[in-house]
Amino acid sequence: MFDVSRYAVVAEAIVDAGRFLYGRGWSPATSSNYSARIDPEHIAITVSGRHKGQLGAGDVMVVDLQGKPVQSDCRASAETLLHTVLYSVFPDVGAVLHTHSVNATVLSRLVPAGELLTFEGYELQKAFDGVETHESTVTIPVFENTQDIEALAMETREWFLEHPEQPGYLIRGHGLYTWGKTMADCLRHVEAFEFLFECELATKRVRP
Repeated sequence: MFDVSRYAVVAEAIVDAGRFLYGRGWSPATSSNYSARIDPEHIAITVSGRHKGQLGAGDVMVVDLQGKPVQSDCRASAETLLHTVLYSVFPDVGAVLHTHSVNATVLSRLVPAGELLTFEGYELQKAFDGVETHESTVTIPVFENTQDIEALAMETREWFLEHPEQPGYLIRGHGLYTWGKTMADCLRHVEAFEFLFECELATKRVRP
């Protein structure tokens, strides 16, 4: 069982996030998926195939940390395990957002296989938890796109157990995953990433 009142609070936060992210063009149509922690054993997550700019309370369901629906006949996102693994690895995470912006999608295709996307010298790096100076380096892994979500979830789990300081990751040709202690933190991370992605792409245009 889960706390229905808590579910209502986090579901509203997910709906609001969807409207914001859709409005910025970072979650077009039915792409993307969002989640928020209800308690140590349950998360609320968007129902598969729902338009992210038109979410309502009925478009958010509950799953356990194994990704199984709780008191619902709805189908969760195919990528639910990519969310639940982050809640398992990071007990203090309260929200996870997966977006499909043009910048994230294009930039993920430009990073050579096996290499990290690296940000250095940007003032906005300080938007990420634990980063206190622009003189630091923020690295982001790029995982290969696959329909085998269970395998990808295990790959991301192993990576972040070894690299817990990183604030997000990209899936090649697909999009961004990021997380935070609260939905507000998570949205801040998305905005920071999008700024940095745009800066990197602009730099590549003028300095190939």
